[in-house]
Amino acid sequence: MGNELIDFVIVSVALLAIGIYGLSVKRNAIRMLFAIEIIINAANLNLVAFGRFIPHSGGQTLALFSIAIAAAEVAVGLSLIIVAYRMYKNIDIADFRSLKG
Repeated sequence: MGNELIDFVIVSVALLAIGIYGLSVKRNAIRMLFAIEIIINAANLNLVAFGRFIPHSGGQTLALFSIAIAAAEVAVGLSLIIVAYRMYKNIDIADFRSLKG
């Protein structure tokens, strides 16, 4: 039983590392959005895994709320990326740092 929980946590740590790598190295806005989604999926995996092994913890409920929030985050993020692409014909994050109001 405890060994299965370790397996879930190891996969979650691997997903978290991949997501952090994607955020720190990539400069494309869409790739960064995907990296954020991978980090959120790592957190959801932990919530569901601990919810399975710890009774009455509410892990699955929190994971469902997190999935709903992640869907809203993707919708807002993609809309911002589309607007930025229409304005600048580029989605490189380095170019967005010089935005002035």
